Amino acid sequence: MAIGVRVRNHRRGRGWTLDQLSETSGVSRRMLINVEQGSANPSIGTLLKISQALGLVLPALVEPPAPKSVKLTRNGQGAVLWSGSAGGRGVLLSSIRTPDVVEIWDWTFGPKDEHSSAAHSSGTTELLHVLEGTISVSVAGEPHTLSPGDALRFPGDVPHVYKNPSDESARFTMTVFEPVSGHVPPHEHSDE
Repeated sequence: MAIGVRVRNHRRGRGWTLDQLSETSGVSRRMLINVEQGSANPSIGTLLKISQALGLVLPALVEPPAPKSVKLTRNGQGAVLWSGSAGGRGVLLSSIRTPDVVEIWDWTFGPKDEHSSAAHSSGTTELLHVLEGTISVSVAGEPHTLSPGDALRFPGDVPHVYKNPSDESARFTMTVFEPVSGHVPPHEHSDE
């Protein structure tokens, strides 16, 4: 319900109708009504479309405002923003906005779970570290298979897919860097 209140407050703050937000975001009016009323469990993709249309970053919709400079997220208290068909979960643990956005995620994939992600805003970079099992990451159609301890840095501003190709559960952490206005820091262009 808190996400719906934040969406409604930001929409009204812009002076927009539901139809205007629908047209700008590409999310149906019915879905927006359900999100604002708290009767829908929107996908990450839907929340990204809404947040981008409102000129916000995803954490502005899913995390309560932090009144202090220190924010502790206890085990089990992160925002679950994705659930897989085989029991997987994508949990947003923490984020900062400086004005760039940095997010820390904890992902668990059940056997054969898969999550497709549309391209994020220009300049977005993702860092993934496998803790358990095997994860396959396809970045703009190029596959990469990672085992425990492996890490991958890749551009998040192209379509990408995460998949657990095995019959065992897998777990990884992910850090997402999303620069404000698509500004890419110089070191991101290098082949480190």
